Amino acid sequence: MKNKILPASILIVLFLFSSAASALQPVVAVHVAIHGYDAVAYFKQAKPVAGSPQFHHKWKDAIWFFSSAENRDLFKEDPQRHAPQYGGYCAYAVSRNTTAKIDPQAWKIVDDKLYLNFSPKIQKKWEQNMEERIAQADENWPKLLG
Repeated sequence: MKNKILPASILIVLFLFSSAASALQPVVAVHVAIHGYDAVAYFKQAKPVAGSPQFHHKWKDAIWFFSSAENRDLFKEDPQRHAPQYGGYCAYAVSRNTTAKIDPQAWKIVDDKLYLNFSPKIQKKWEQNMEERIAQADENWPKLLG
């Protein structure tokens, strides 16, 4: 009986301690970029590859996961080169002066830049008029940032 009470009491103390500690510190939301997909893999492997928390890097208030230490290190050397355009929001949405979430499977590299879209269906729409959509999104993005 003692063995069952001791672990439970330790859990209660840890819970109370963590609750008290969190009341003193602001809560920080953690954003995982590209839903945990490896940004460098789009360039090196020409496909979306799930990253691993084992190979992570914090950049621009987000945690970025990578499929290897090599990809993580390449990203660290030049994050702007590998990060998706428009803060990782849907390129089609930004071209329409708004933002939307993305599907890591809906992607394209154009002029050595990674663009993500909301869905494969939206991706096809974006690709129909891609150059004009990119130009419009480039114009809209600074205004959307505030």
